[in-house]
Amino acid sequence: MFVLFAVCVGIGIVAGMRTTLAPTAVSWAAYLGWLNLGDSWLAFLGAVYTPWILSLCLAGELIGDKLSFTPSRKLPGPFAARLVSGAICGLALGYAGGGALVGALVGALGGIVGAVIGTLGGHAFRARLAAAFKRDFPAALIEDAIALAGAFSIVLLATA
Repeated sequence: MFVLFAVCVGIGIVAGMRTTLAPTAVSWAAYLGWLNLGDSWLAFLGAVYTPWILSLCLAGELIGDKLSFTPSRKLPGPFAARLVSGAICGLALGYAGGGALVGALVGALGGIVGAVIGTLGGHAFRARLAAAFKRDFPAALIEDAIALAGAFSIVLLATA
């Protein structure tokens, strides 16, 4: 259960860094048959159109994140969206990896914990990078790359 919890914290961290990246990665894993969500209500993540729609949303987020008028991820709305994203993704990984009840609860909790860490830690990390570069744009690109690599690695680990 500890490994499952750690994996779900990891996907939550990704959700905290980029709200739609975690569900996009989980959705692709379900769609490709790597993640078995069975007949649960989470099966919509593996539906034929879901990963494509989430990929479009992710593209919009990756672009919008670089705009100067994009609100802070620490505001209540964006923060809550990251918590929900982390919880759903953790729930899906927990359900697939540990069972309908215990695995799902462990996964959801891990996803929420990770989303808090990813939101606050990602913000602090990006702020330090931006200060070092004296610009936010390269810091944002580095954060994107870390989140993308993390999402890919976590999904591979969860589905192995």
